[in-house]
Amino acid sequence: MSDETKETAEVKDPKPVGPPKSVFREYFESFTITLIMALFGMTFVLQAVTVPTGSMQNTILVGDYLLVNKFIFTPGGWDMPFLPQREIQRGDIIVFKYPGNRVNPRKDSSRNPPLQPYQINYVKRVIGLPGETVEFKDNHVYINGQLLPEHRIIGDADSEVAALETREFEPRKPEDKWDVYYSAETMKDVQRERRLMRPDYEFAVPGKPMVVPPNQFFVMGDSRDNSEDSRFWGFVPRELIIGRAMFVYWSCDRAASNGNMFGCLTNPRLNRIGKFVK
Repeated sequence: MSDETKETAEVKDPKPVGPPKSVFREYFESFTITLIMALFGMTFVLQAVTVPTGSMQNTILVGDYLLVNKFIFTPGGWDMPFLPQREIQRGDIIVFKYPGNRVNPRKDSSRNPPLQPYQINYVKRVIGLPGETVEFKDNHVYINGQLLPEHRIIGDADSEVAALETREFEPRKPEDKWDVYYSAETMKDVQRERRLMRPDYEFAVPGKPMVVPPNQFFVMGDSRDNSEDSRFWGFVPRELIIGRAMFVYWSCDRAASNGNMFGCLTNPRLNRIGKFVK
């Protein structure tokens, strides 16, 4: 073999530099990189939240654990065609920081425990967009004076953590966008054509429609008679929105689990796990 051939062979098969990595070290490095990427994703792209109240039943149940997409909405509402993002739309189920009751702050401070603005995550559905006029009357929502098509269902629960027991109130129409739930009591008044009086409502009350300010949103829970939302405390600023609820990654029966983590793990609702939120 010539010297030139030997030199070529040495280039193709170089000797390893330094001691070889152990199997443990390779697994450790792979695990560390994966953990860093997972933490990056959970910090900037995804977030896990739990649902402690029934304001979104039966769309979302008490005891559902949700994965939230924090990257889906365009920052500031500006379109960025090179990124998989979009503007917030009507019907989006969003997670946001509670903005506080700016009309009557005493309602927050008088609660037990007191409600602290920007400290609690809420889950609601976007109903009114910036610049739109919203009015809620007789268990109907009106946007710019036009009826918002929703499928109204009668729903009541035996307890605060139980799913609603439902029955049809009106047939579903093709244009209905989603299901909303009202108590049998308030729907009886609707059937009798009685005007519903809601003294706790501060925003978009009958006869006083309100315009949604720029970069803010009017939100409501799907369980309309069991939801403190924009009707009570006002609009949600864009900067307080965390993201859009994607799907249920875990769900447990809160009544059977007695509110503790072990009980939640041993009383899963398997039919809810993996369910997309819409």
